[in-house]
Amino acid sequence: MNIKKGLTTFAAAAGTLALSLTMAACGSTNSADSSNSSTPTVSFMLDWTPNTNHIGLYVAQKLGYYKDAGVNVKILPTAQAGAETSVENGVANVGFTTLSNVAAFNSQGAKLKFVFDLTQKPVARWCALASRTDIKTPKDLSGKTFVSFGSAEQTAVVQQMIKYAGGTGEIKTATAGTNTFETLTSGKGDFGGFYVTWEGVESELNGPALNCFVASDWGVPGNPDQLGFAVNDSWLKDSKNADALKKFISATKKGYDYALANPDKAADILVAQAKEAQLDSKLTRTSMEEIAKNGYWTTDDAKNLPGTVNFDDAQPYLDFQYKAGTYKDKDGKDPAEAPQAKELATNDYVA
Repeated sequence: MNIKKGLTTFAAAAGTLALSLTMAACGSTNSADSSNSSTPTVSFMLDWTPNTNHIGLYVAQKLGYYKDAGVNVKILPTAQAGAETSVENGVANVGFTTLSNVAAFNSQGAKLKFVFDLTQKPVARWCALASRTDIKTPKDLSGKTFVSFGSAEQTAVVQQMIKYAGGTGEIKTATAGTNTFETLTSGKGDFGGFYVTWEGVESELNGPALNCFVASDWGVPGNPDQLGFAVNDSWLKDSKNADALKKFISATKKGYDYALANPDKAADILVAQAKEAQLDSKLTRTSMEEIAKNGYWTTDDAKNLPGTVNFDDAQPYLDFQYKAGTYKDKDGKDPAEAPQAKELATNDYVA
């Protein structure tokens, strides 16, 4: 969960997720059939320290879903260059990212393809400390200091919210450190970005209390928070890789479905399997319970993860960010047209 490349990868904020990347998760592989050279192996790179966004992979690995599907999976800790660059360069086959990040990379010449959408509802929140009684709506964020990672995407969202609420949209920025909570409580910033499913839970469990706004309530169209998996499109040209991806996604989806039906058991699996990350058990359990209870990953069936991209939500957000000037080509210029969701993503690999 990081926010350095885009709006929706949020977490360098929380102290529990601000662990050294060397602790993030030493490469983890399901050992079943690993000696069988005919069994395909898929390498998956995380975007940040292991957390409930990744729980389906760890559950699928622990419960043997990958073995049953006939695929070996190696979970890789995130690289400094990021999951997107690693997938583009062939360091990993699949990476955790956002649809908007895929749009940004492909605008500069990458050939990434978004193949699995985890979040079906917005999970990002823009928050000030609840003690800041001068901040009641996004309008009150005008002229305030935004704790950010310098992302144009974040800035566009925040400015739109402020303008929609009647403010000027002008903000100051402060670079986020390892803990956005500390940056806010120290007075070095006035508001920042958080995930309701992680930092929001941490806030309720341990404080400080937050006053938060949802972008879609304040004039930002579509779903900004389409988090999921991407691959290099050229990797898919090989039919064996395409078949391995289908097996991987099917088994991983089963892992997420297990987590929705058994949030506490799945959380315990994540904590045990990703022990290098030293995840807090109560935080992890409560996070997964929050996800299952409020249906952030689901639509009609609360126990069944679709995994598919909602293109009706995707395109309006891409159009919005394009008009804001977020996406640039390799020469730093605006592309001729907005990124097209149906070119960036496919649902063909989700059973």
